[in-house]
Amino acid sequence: MRGHRLHWLVAVVALVSGCAGGPAATGEPGSTAIDAAGFPVVVRGVVIPNRPERIVSGSATHTEILFAVGAGPRVIATDDYSDFPVEAAALPHFDAFNPSVEGIAALEPDLVVLAFDPGDVAAGLAALGIPTIVFDAPVALDGAYRQFEEVGLAAGVGAAGAELAAATREEIAGLLVNVPETVRPFTYYHELDATYFSIGSDTFLGSIYGALGMVSIADAAGGGYPQLSAEFIVSANPDFIFLGDAACCGQSPATIAARPGWSELGAVQAGRVVIVDEALSSRWGPRLVELVRFLAEAVYGGGV
Repeated sequence: MRGHRLHWLVAVVALVSGCAGGPAATGEPGSTAIDAAGFPVVVRGVVIPNRPERIVSGSATHTEILFAVGAGPRVIATDDYSDFPVEAAALPHFDAFNPSVEGIAALEPDLVVLAFDPGDVAAGLAALGIPTIVFDAPVALDGAYRQFEEVGLAAGVGAAGAELAAATREEIAGLLVNVPETVRPFTYYHELDATYFSIGSDTFLGSIYGALGMVSIADAAGGGYPQLSAEFIVSANPDFIFLGDAACCGQSPATIAARPGWSELGAVQAGRVVIVDEALSSRWGPRLVELVRFLAEAVYGGGV
């Protein structure tokens, strides 16, 4: 479990830095061609000749999107972390951190969706004639909505993708409009694991906190996904502490308070140590509304 956690952190950094994509399967969102008449379609520079009937998802985020737009029955395999919805959890799984071109090709997919590309798997699959799209992590909510549309288009359910994007955008906007103005932005520390890896305001999750009027203490350490120190965190004395490592690493408000010097932090004394669902906070899929609502209520109460 510990090794998988570190692999996940490395993958997240790769997503944000843009180092994970391969030339055969990546592309800017603007390279997506929308053909209302049907197939073939081009998504992020990848040509999909026919409606996919055997889809492999190497990303928990995109597994959720595929099911949300109605393409779930055509998904034949997913990565190890695709645990939602329950139908996805029942499918065959593979290790997306160490994928095999031969292993994926043996499934005979006609579309492969990835969120990062270790070992140039996308290029290997493309060489075999298998359309493979790498959807890197968005930097803000609009990028996530765009991916809803792109996944729908790629799967042959473009209208459903567009509807999911519009509905999610509307619901989240309705939540954010109720966020009260504060004298100064609240500061926060979001813990990815017990070795103090965190997130900056320049990450996708950081952009959600930012939309809620919050600023990461990790910005002072350069942003991104830095590993902070206990001394740095105690010195910053964040207004809120969000724990994204409760399930993986056994962290809780009690364990936080027991760390040397942490019991004096304002967030600990005021009861502002919040456990955040790891799956919700590490994905940018259709359950974003749940994440935004949860964080808004944790910070501002049930009135948001």
